[in-house]
Amino acid sequence: MTTNAPAPQIRVRKSAERGRGRHGWLDSHHTFSFADYFDREHMGFRSLRVINQDRVTPGAGFPTHPHRDMEIFSYVLEGELQHKDSLGNGRVLAPGEIQLMSAGRGVTHSEFNPKRDAGLHFLQIWIEPAIEGLAPSYTEWKPKPEHADARKVLLISPDGRDSSATIHPDAFVHRVRLAAGESVEHALAPGRGAWLQLIRGKATWNGTALAAGDGASTEDTGTLVLAASEPLEALLFDLG
Repeated sequence: MTTNAPAPQIRVRKSAERGRGRHGWLDSHHTFSFADYFDREHMGFRSLRVINQDRVTPGAGFPTHPHRDMEIFSYVLEGELQHKDSLGNGRVLAPGEIQLMSAGRGVTHSEFNPKRDAGLHFLQIWIEPAIEGLAPSYTEWKPKPEHADARKVLLISPDGRDSSATIHPDAFVHRVRLAAGESVEHALAPGRGAWLQLIRGKATWNGTALAAGDGASTEDTGTLVLAASEPLEALLFDLG
């Protein structure tokens, strides 16, 4: 006799319960403990250490500062993000684009809103590396025409498959975009964990209701179904 495996259990991190930092030029929501915000119950999820939803006023930004032994990527939602680093990179990223910096044994960088008449809205995400002391590096991911209507696109992976940006940890990051009434599945393998960060819209994830800004996670093996009740955008992390 066969039995059906139980559906993965979903744990929700509500948007309104996140930490918040207001600094005049910066309004930031912290999914996990960050800077002056400390919550022992929300220190991260597996190797995922930081998800900050940042809004930066025109012409402002983060001046040059150091990092080491952290994989840091930014996903631009609105406006433009100007990046400069000690590796010699200087870029301006548009909405839908990603920059990925492996800080390794040490790098300095700055992030600014170059626009004087528009705000910047982006996600800043940190993932802990599996190995410390690596050579620092920088790469980008830019959407192709075929990605415009794709429901799920691989942005970041350890091996660069499907033209994704390469990261050192065992982490796969997908962008999900759905119209109202659409759904997408993701199979979570044994020993792995999934985190979903809903950026826009409303949805259910295996029947659990989510709204914009919510995060949700599971470490239960099985099929995860994200169904949109209104147009949505999200990042889905599959972590070893």
